[in-house]
Amino acid sequence: MADAEVRTATVADAAEIARIQLDTWRSAYSELLPPGVLEELAQDTTERQWSEAVAESATTVLLATEGSWTVGFCVGGTAPAGETAAADGSVPEDANHTGLVSTLLVEPRWGRRGHGGRLLGTLAQRLREAGNIRGIAWIPEADEASMAFYRGVGWEPDGTVRTLDAGGRPLRELRVTGSLELRFE
Repeated sequence: MADAEVRTATVADAAEIARIQLDTWRSAYSELLPPGVLEELAQDTTERQWSEAVAESATTVLLATEGSWTVGFCVGGTAPAGETAAADGSVPEDANHTGLVSTLLVEPRWGRRGHGGRLLGTLAQRLREAGNIRGIAWIPEADEASMAFYRGVGWEPDGTVRTLDAGGRPLRELRVTGSLELRFE
């Protein structure tokens, strides 16, 4: 494998981040999301949204590269209060010290080469440096690959679910959680 690394994204990376998101969603989520939702996603709109997200200082956006190729990205930060509530609505004691992995995508053709682990490991380190001790992420219930990935680092579903409107079709997501001291299997 060529040199692989993780670095902080810049606004100049927005086009590559948008490309990876669109390509990955169209490949990995074609059965989870209605075709109309995926067809409506436009490169220029997605690129503009990522440019704004990268420029926002409260969010960490990381890029995985292999050689000269950009192969994946990860986004996270301290979790908003509404994201940390337990399934019964109670607020856990560590709510103010919980990080949220809002997106972690690696292009399928670059999968199984350690990029996801490097991205999550780097984000977990940054979240710990910001005072967080636990992490959470939302995963589509039917996304077995992502569930296996998170379980591989010691994160498990915590019983909290949400249902999003995905173009008129419900998309049920499970919240996974675990220590930011990751263990890789």
